[in-house]
Amino acid sequence: MRNSIRMIVALLLLGSLNAWAQDVVTGKVTLVTGEALPGVSVMLKGTSVGSMTDADGNYRINAKEGTLIYSFIGYKTQETLIEGRTSIDISMEEDITTLEQIVVVGYGTQEKKDITGAVGVVDQKAMASRPNTQFGNLIQGKTAGVQVISPSGKPSAGFSIRVRGTSSISGSSEPLYVVDGVPSSDTRTLNPADIESISILKDASSAAIYGAQGANGVVLITTKKGKSGTPRVDFNAYTGFATAWRKLKVLNSEQYRDLMTELGQSTDWSQYTANTDWQNEIFQNGRSQNYQLAISGKSDKTSYYISGGWMQQTGAVRSSEMDRYNFKISLEQKMNNWLAVGTNLNFVKYHDVDVSDNLNVNSGGVILGMLSTPPNIGIFRPNGTYTANPFQDWENPVAGTDGSDRNYKNQRVLGNVYSEINFLPELKLRSNLGIDYQLGVNDYFLNPFSTSYGRAKKGIARNSTNLTNYYIWDNTLQYNKSFNEHNLSVLVGSVIQKTRWENNSIEKNGFSSAGIPTTNAGSTIVSASNDKSEKSNASFISRVTYDYNGRYLLTANFRADGSSSFGPNNRWGYFPSVSVGWRISEEEFFAGVGAVSDLKLRAGWGLVGNDIGGYAYIGKVSTGANYPIGGAILPGTYPNTIQNNDLKWESTEQTNIGIDFSVLNSRIQFSADAYLKNTSDLLLYVPIPKSTGFDTGLQNVGKLQNKGLEFQVTSRNLVNALTWETDFNISFNRNKVVSIVGQQVIGGGVAGRGDVSYSVEGKPLGMFYGYVSGGVDPATGNAYYIDKNGESTFDPATDDRTFIGNPNPDFIYGMTNTFGYKNFSLSIFLQGSQGNDVFNATRIETEGMTDAKNQSAVVANRWRAAGDITDIPRSSWGNTNNSRLSSRFVEDGSYMRVKAVTLSYNVPSAMITKLHMSNLKVYVTGENLFTITGYKGYDPEVSAFGGDSDNGVKNTSLGVDYGTYPQTRNLIFGLNVSF
Repeated sequence: MRNSIRMIVALLLLGSLNAWAQDVVTGKVTLVTGEALPGVSVMLKGTSVGSMTDADGNYRINAKEGTLIYSFIGYKTQETLIEGRTSIDISMEEDITTLEQIVVVGYGTQEKKDITGAVGVVDQKAMASRPNTQFGNLIQGKTAGVQVISPSGKPSAGFSIRVRGTSSISGSSEPLYVVDGVPSSDTRTLNPADIESISILKDASSAAIYGAQGANGVVLITTKKGKSGTPRVDFNAYTGFATAWRKLKVLNSEQYRDLMTELGQSTDWSQYTANTDWQNEIFQNGRSQNYQLAISGKSDKTSYYISGGWMQQTGAVRSSEMDRYNFKISLEQKMNNWLAVGTNLNFVKYHDVDVSDNLNVNSGGVILGMLSTPPNIGIFRPNGTYTANPFQDWENPVAGTDGSDRNYKNQRVLGNVYSEINFLPELKLRSNLGIDYQLGVNDYFLNPFSTSYGRAKKGIARNSTNLTNYYIWDNTLQYNKSFNEHNLSVLVGSVIQKTRWENNSIEKNGFSSAGIPTTNAGSTIVSASNDKSEKSNASFISRVTYDYNGRYLLTANFRADGSSSFGPNNRWGYFPSVSVGWRISEEEFFAGVGAVSDLKLRAGWGLVGNDIGGYAYIGKVSTGANYPIGGAILPGTYPNTIQNNDLKWESTEQTNIGIDFSVLNSRIQFSADAYLKNTSDLLLYVPIPKSTGFDTGLQNVGKLQNKGLEFQVTSRNLVNALTWETDFNISFNRNKVVSIVGQQVIGGGVAGRGDVSYSVEGKPLGMFYGYVSGGVDPATGNAYYIDKNGESTFDPATDDRTFIGNPNPDFIYGMTNTFGYKNFSLSIFLQGSQGNDVFNATRIETEGMTDAKNQSAVVANRWRAAGDITDIPRSSWGNTNNSRLSSRFVEDGSYMRVKAVTLSYNVPSAMITKLHMSNLKVYVTGENLFTITGYKGYDPEVSAFGGDSDNGVKNTSLGVDYGTYPQTRNLIFGLNVSF
């Protein structure tokens, strides 16, 4: 692959070495202060002839007559007639105003100055500040009100994103992702290098155009397209190295032997004389490489962008890896003055090897395995099989990484074709047909000889295939009209969507050898299944925007959604919204306030919904029942759920008030928002009369509330030869369960000690629930607890449990400082969370001292004799009383992390013009370089149960660390080349 890319680049270089024309114009571009301005684009108007200024501001362009256009981000574009001159010097003025910025919103665009809702934007400038392998990295810490939760640091892990808190218990709380107009739920396979901009619709007034899919916010992803000017070739490449940024201390061989002896366990220790550091065996130096090639351009009638690339990651944990091939084509052709057609098509081939984390060693968890496997054993026995714990048949963690073959493969086609018809200059019809076709295949094979579990089962092979076929067809008619000082835009349209899922799986055991790792070589079918499901939606949408003289602004949306998920009595849902804005800075009475460049007040209200899986209202039938018929036991089916024809959407009503203002000629820009977000008609399984034949039924009964404040500040602190820009955001969200009909929603079962996450009325979601730890009794060495009466006890009752921690942060924040001097640029990105608790369930496994697991080094300070003063209780084989779910294991999870630091250098044009390069940038990036935290575990960014199935656990079991694969420290070297 790399050789092919090198060959392509070499051919491009050779093809670009043409001779210079005889007629040239040279000159110098400077700031108004007289300092040279490098990197300015100089184009001959109406042609593809162009150049760029070097580090000293000098340029050279093949031209004799016509108009030269000088453009540079952050400066006013200038046009100058050549008029026979061969030398032209100009000075450029800053253009700090961003009010004319075009922002993508639902089914269209708006100028930033006209937006009345709460919309966050991550633009190309923010994306270019660091290399990215995953889409979630582009958003984390970049805009207020958006929390990116990483359930694991492994290459195959995705992200969970929460926009203004969690809005559902049993349904999804992920936002709707829309890629070039096509909704999507899978972001792992998106190629960040192809993304042009991201808009996040945060409040209901902006998201209501998406109706029943907008309750959790909407993330609009716009991919790159061809731009006017010279055809452009971009080649980007980087390589990186990853390491675990922290290790935890555990008992050595001698200390482990002493602990086992103390617990009354004995063995022939002469057989166990190794001193293996399992963290050194499992952690490794990870590696990443990424190569992307793109060709783009635009003429009067044709726009094109074609890209392809390959990236690969091997993780910092043994055997974890991921690779992705991507291809994208974006074309638009103006057929005539009234018709344009186009397409955006993405093909992705994705592969990963997963590592089991968030599990204990008994269940094959690798992270907990390397902490709790005794150092006294090596990796292999003399016969080549994996070693196990001396007292239990728990194999060492290398068996978890190397003892099985695990491969997930996914092929995906995501894209659309569209046409635009301009009936009149004011009237346009757009028709868009989009698809998302994914085929995922998961293969697993456990060797029948090397592991004890494999020997017991005589090998295991599993194969599962998951096919998702989605399409959307939307048609919108838009009318724009300006008259006098009035500006009006009206959009109406219809949307049809359908998704079909097909899943197959088979598991077999009984293999005679490891020669054939597929299911056909097994002798016994353990399980086989096949299922199909589908879901359909039909919608009608409308939007009206109006402004008077750019001063008084109005936006109104309305969407009607019909879904196959809900009962015939509530098949359709209706989702309106309205928002207004007042640009006070445009009023005559404000004209004398010179320091304020812009001042706008915003207010909005809207209603949005949360959709769920197909045919949720129907009474379902399940298999697995056995019936005696004619003297024989025959398989059959049985009713599994009760039908509810009144079932309907979860509804979220949100009110938002905001202010935007800019001061000092837009050098400082500030936005603030306050919101109240009430979700009702939550879909919950609640107890129903036994006479129905069922214990529970799905009903619309619950209520949640989120309310918060958001602040975002962008400032240009220095704008001369040394530039300095700061972007800072901070968000405060308070979540509360208002009503769940008196139920308790529980989850987060850890270490066989019960559930630690409880959601009850009047409290935030996912509160930690357990006993209050009092300490260790010096006389007995037993842990004691504080009961509900405030008294100490060694044997607390169940009702002595209480709320012992809150995983929801007080606030989250992000700050980016970017410095520039001549051709150098330095970007420093800080990101953090404050006030959230973490339940460190890893410590229960490594400090419990109840079985044969190795333990943390802190247990060397355990209680051993009467009178010992310590906070580590005595060891007790098979007894969990000293390690109950309690406040002992609740820690402050606050952190501030240096998320990324990038130092880059743009090579001067004088050094690369002979190769006809327009740009050459080299850079080095450090990720997760430094973390300030009091948390004792591997990493404070944890969510062990954040990736669970759609049973509500992922919404209500937050902040639990149970052997989670940690975030890694990365060092990346790269270059960007443009021709």
